[in-house]
Amino acid sequence: MDHGRRPRGGLEQQVLAALAGAPGPLTPAQVRDRLDGDLAYTTVMTVLARLTAKGILTRVRAGRAYTYRLIGDEAELTARRMRRLLDAGGDRTAVLTRFVGTLSADDEQLLVELLTAAESSTEQG
Repeated sequence: MDHGRRPRGGLEQQVLAALAGAPGPLTPAQVRDRLDGDLAYTTVMTVLARLTAKGILTRVRAGRAYTYRLIGDEAELTARRMRRLLDAGGDRTAVLTRFVGTLSADDEQLLVELLTAAESSTEQG
C-alpha cells in the first residue's frame, strides 16, 4: 500500500480550495503555487481540465494562458456533488430514505420547509 498517495479526489479538493480562496481567477501556475508539495505543472493542468469537463470550473484565455475560476460557491458545488451521487446510485428511494434518516431533527425540518417553498414557487410560476 502506498502511504504517500492522496485519498481519491484529494488533489481535486485541494485545487478547488485554492480557487475558492483566491480573490479572482487563477492561472495553472498560480494554482500550483497555492498547493502544498511539489506538483508537476502538467498534473495541475490535468486536474483543472477534469474539473472544467465536470462543469465545476470555467476557463478564460488570458494572454497565452488560461485562467480558471469556480462556476459556483461552495454550497452550489456541494449540491452538484450530491446530485451526481444521487444520479449515479441505483435505487433513488432507498438512497433518499437513508439520507433523510441520517438528518438531525433541525435539518429534517429545514428540508421540509425548503421542499414546501419549492413546491409553492413551482405552483406560482
